[in-house]
Amino acid sequence: LALYFHIGEREEKCIIEDIPSDTLVVGNYKVQRWDIHKHDFLESAPGLGMFVTVTSPSGEVLLSKLYGPQGTFSFTSYLSGEHIICFQSNSTRFAVTAGSKLRIHLDIRVGEHFLDESAIQAKDKVNEVNVRLEHLIEQIHHVTKEQDYEREREEKFRKTSEETNSNILWWAIAQTVILISVGIWQIKSLRDFFISKKLV
Repeated sequence: LALYFHIGEREEKCIIEDIPSDTLVVGNYKVQRWDIHKHDFLESAPGLGMFVTVTSPSGEVLLSKLYGPQGTFSFTSYLSGEHIICFQSNSTRFAVTAGSKLRIHLDIRVGEHFLDESAIQAKDKVNEVNVRLEHLIEQIHHVTKEQDYEREREEKFRKTSEETNSNILWWAIAQTVILISVGIWQIKSLRDFFISKKLV
């Protein structure tokens, strides 16, 4: 997931990531500050920092830390489900003028272990193949975990759909019984009325 978004001074913005359990998540971000004179976002934002907070589906805080104008954060999910990742600038009137805009470039990698290219180049070919093979095996494990999680979600969805269909069927039967009962009662009431008035 790679994106960018704008936030104001001290404003908090959150994104939601649906993550399987026991999965490593690595995020890279960079902050740019709006320059009033150049009418553009500056490449660097000295003096700025970002509070990064990650909350699990159960509400547990997995990460809460202050980083610089650009940085890398990581966490491991313990539960599968929607994790909330929030960003808030620590900007002050010295670093950013009130009401100015910040642009956050964000790249989130789920379940991916990064290859250290310099370490690979430093080793011989056999070790390089070994490291790349381990990386592929890790990715296969991640894909398998993702598939299991999606299967779990699909099963929950199917169960909910079946329960809903069953409820609709019973509600339709109940409505039919009520309608028939009301019809019989109305016919009986009309018959009794006509008999009492000696019209029948």
